[in-house]
Amino acid sequence: MAESGKIKQDRIILQNNNSKPLRIARPFIAMKLQHTLLCLLLISFSAVVNAQQKKDDKMVIEFVHNNYLVHEATDTGSVDKFIGDVIFKQGTDMMYCDSAYLRGQNYIEAFGNVRIVQQDGTQGESDYMRYTGSNKMAYMKGNVKLTDGKNSLWTEDLTYDVSSKVGVYTQGGTLQNDSTTVSSDEGNYNGKTKYARFIRNVLVTQPHTEITSDDLGYYTETEVVEFYSCSVVTNDKAVLHTCDGSYDSKNEVAHFKGRSSVYNEGQYIEADTINYSKITGLGEAAGKAIIIDSEQHSTMYCGHAWYNEKQKRMLAIIKPVLKQVRDKDSLFIRADTFLSLPVPKPEDSIVQYKIMKVKKGKKEVEVKVVDSVSALERDSTRKHYFIGFHHVLIFSDSLQGRCDSISYSQVDSVVRMMYSPIAWSRRSQVTGDTILLYTDSTELKKMYVPKKAFMVSQSGPDKAELYDQVQGETLTAHFVNSEMHDMLVTPDAQCIYYSKDDDGAYLGVVEAKSDSMKVFFKEGEVDKIYLIKDPHQTMTPMDKANIPGLRLDRFLWKPELRPKTKEELFD
Repeated sequence: MAESGKIKQDRIILQNNNSKPLRIARPFIAMKLQHTLLCLLLISFSAVVNAQQKKDDKMVIEFVHNNYLVHEATDTGSVDKFIGDVIFKQGTDMMYCDSAYLRGQNYIEAFGNVRIVQQDGTQGESDYMRYTGSNKMAYMKGNVKLTDGKNSLWTEDLTYDVSSKVGVYTQGGTLQNDSTTVSSDEGNYNGKTKYARFIRNVLVTQPHTEITSDDLGYYTETEVVEFYSCSVVTNDKAVLHTCDGSYDSKNEVAHFKGRSSVYNEGQYIEADTINYSKITGLGEAAGKAIIIDSEQHSTMYCGHAWYNEKQKRMLAIIKPVLKQVRDKDSLFIRADTFLSLPVPKPEDSIVQYKIMKVKKGKKEVEVKVVDSVSALERDSTRKHYFIGFHHVLIFSDSLQGRCDSISYSQVDSVVRMMYSPIAWSRRSQVTGDTILLYTDSTELKKMYVPKKAFMVSQSGPDKAELYDQVQGETLTAHFVNSEMHDMLVTPDAQCIYYSKDDDGAYLGVVEAKSDSMKVFFKEGEVDKIYLIKDPHQTMTPMDKANIPGLRLDRFLWKPELRPKTKEELFD
């Protein structure tokens, strides 16, 4: 070529043979053109450069290198096309591509192997890019990758703010670092704050955890996930549901707000707020908490609860109610405070060891170290006992009760009512120093009062105030089909009993004493009483009996204290 550039119709092809940076609109290339055209170009360059210099220097685009320059005239004006190893920069941000159009003074379209390299190491790659220098906005399309060295984002299209380092995608994308991969339909990533927001069909995959959601935020450095819609977190042993809160996937710590739940090895926890650490094993549930132990068939309802997963302990406050599920008749127990503890075993206090291999110099040797995993942690089926303090209420279809404190063991299924206990079964009421209720997986089987036993059963209508009464040192009652069938009272047994004929008419009042008594019930009322050993009895006709004065010395009748429905326990 005789000259370094030549004119063909409305196109000018200029070849750049030096690498000197050329500012904003057109690189200055040594060329032989007509004098008039050269003057026009110089005037144009001077005007553009002067205008750009009045702006912030960081907003100025400089062309550093290209092999060819093609000047094309179009219907809307002229454009410059830079071809071959194109390099341009804005401030400290470098941009590379195979070819680029300069449209106007500050707008570039780049094609082929497009790359943005920023001073802090952030890089963006794509097949195509539109870049506006005035606001430093880049639209990248085709095999887009944005990385800061540790985190990489892949998508098909990305709007990237070069200044703030915020990238936004709407056609699906994937963010990945050393241990985490996040994909979603839409999202944005802030390279400065290391925070990403993902929307619709979000999937987070980690070595031991998977999270699904429709809206969540993720801090790539701390690996903390924030939930903005209903989400599911699944790891090796637990499944967590929440619609609001955060999860530290590195430390396996959850802080859930709003109605949330955690399922972990047979235990389900649901509450308005849940805090849980898998490493420490500590959990907290607040606000209408529900804690279900599927292996032990028990459920705890309360306002606030704390749980130690390693020690298998739980403390529940704010109107806690324990539900022990049985096939035919579930038992509900309410107290001011409930404490749940594992039933102790001898091996709990034994220090256990494990063998570990460690390097000693170039050799690998075996050493014995204390095993930090306790016997309790290994035994996921360990039975528990529950202790309830103060204002205790009991309800089941077959029996209701009230006392100050209570304990229940899953080992023997015995309920121990302590301090002023009262138990009701159909039309009968039982009191004593302590009351023990023996249950099994289906129903109530036996009641035992070890001291100061007293039983009263209403006979006839309420207004008549007729009460069959039995008292003694101990009382043992047996239940059949959840109804009181018979009762043995011994020793020093006493009774006041309203005798009836076969038609149900009252014959008189029997007052009796004996060493022991056997009482039989029918349809919830006293049917017969047998005096055993040294009996003494008298019978008074009804018209001569002092009915209001017919009371044993332990007489107590408190129907107003009796829970009528299980809903009363939840008030």
